Amino acid sequence: MAHTKSAVKSVKTNELARIKHKACRRSFTTAEKKYRETVKSADPKDSKKVYSEISSLLDKAVKGGTIHRNKANRKKSQLAKLVAASAKK
Repeated sequence: MAHTKSAVKSVKTNELARIKHKACRRSFTTAEKKYRETVKSADPKDSKKVYSEISSLLDKAVKGGTIHRNKANRKKSQLAKLVAASAKK
């Protein structure tokens, strides 16, 4: 248990940040699942729209400090490859 006033404040702040980051991670995980389903349905317009949404979510997560920018760029690259692979089929 925290003993000092600043430690108590730090515990509260860390808990709020944890909740915020968890919600953010969950939102782009859900968006990624939606995107993968959209790519499987082979509708290029929808997949481009969902890609821009997930790209925006990842950028917001980076800006908020939830994930590292390299991870966001890696995810965007992986998702873009899915569209390219499905377009070749």
